[in-house]
Amino acid sequence: MRRISGYIGREVLHSISIALLVIVGLDAIAAVIDETDSIRNNYQFYDVIIYVATTIPSRVHEYIPVATLVGCLFGLGQLANNSELIVMRAAGISIFRLVIFVFRPVLVFIFIGVFLGEYMAPYLDQLANGQRQYLRKGESTLDSASGLWIREGTQFMHFNAVFPGGVLFGVARYNFPEDKHISEASFASRATYNSAAGHWVEENVSITRFYPDHTEVDKQLTRIWKSELSPQLLIANTLSEDKLSMSTLFYHINFLKQQGARASVHELAFWRKITQPIVILGLVMLGISFVFGPLRNSTIGSKIFVGVLVGVVFNIFQDMIGPTSIVMGFSPLFAVMVPAMVCIVGGLYLLHRER
Repeated sequence: MRRISGYIGREVLHSISIALLVIVGLDAIAAVIDETDSIRNNYQFYDVIIYVATTIPSRVHEYIPVATLVGCLFGLGQLANNSELIVMRAAGISIFRLVIFVFRPVLVFIFIGVFLGEYMAPYLDQLANGQRQYLRKGESTLDSASGLWIREGTQFMHFNAVFPGGVLFGVARYNFPEDKHISEASFASRATYNSAAGHWVEENVSITRFYPDHTEVDKQLTRIWKSELSPQLLIANTLSEDKLSMSTLFYHINFLKQQGARASVHELAFWRKITQPIVILGLVMLGISFVFGPLRNSTIGSKIFVGVLVGVVFNIFQDMIGPTSIVMGFSPLFAVMVPAMVCIVGGLYLLHRER
């Protein structure tokens, strides 16, 4: 039994790896082509390659659910076409025991996905975006159409590039008091966060103060900037919510609730991250039921096509019910669990019919 488990595990593991490599590879090639439109200033084609390569862990994390579905269909499909599954069933191995054999290599990719999504992908995505913005705009130019705008109290701030660990380039700050007239504008080439002291340190600062009849310009080599902004909060504003780690999402949800703002979008992304292992197992369950049921005698190409089709339909359903929960006001957890439970229940039903 251990040999059979290991043999099925190797086949499924190999098939999922190939599917993930192909899907991520095609997506990376398309990203390189799309990113060439952004080439300007110091951001050249070589930098595009580095940018896309740095975001590979994020792409792997994104496509693991579909790759596991396609890989399981491909791996089990090969065993079915070689009549190996029939021999295993004739030897007395139940369908649900075979499902457990398949789940073991799938769990490897689930752990990889959790590790990438929580630790590697958010950091590398912010690093890639920060480097991209820095090369395109540098430290001294202000491009209001891109970069990050953020408000704190009476201040409006713009950052050309935001790097991990609390490093900002091109920091422009505008102070508007109660009368809505600008009182001070400053620009710093760089700002770093001092975690021990809890404040930012600006470098090469140019300050312009506005008075009713004149203006004053001041230059400072460094300046202490006390702010409630933290590197973790900036990450939440730099990356889209689906790229953030679970810890950052949890922190930002609490921050938004303290500010009296709606956090439903980030709550939806948070629960999607939490329930991704269940989603993957649900898709695999459905894929396995196809191999033993409707796709038993079909070709490998048909199985892969059905797997891709199911994955696309699942993503469309998930993308529809998620925003619907935000508009209608029902629980985001319910919105992310419904597609997964549909897959699990449908898979169990089809497997039960083939017992």
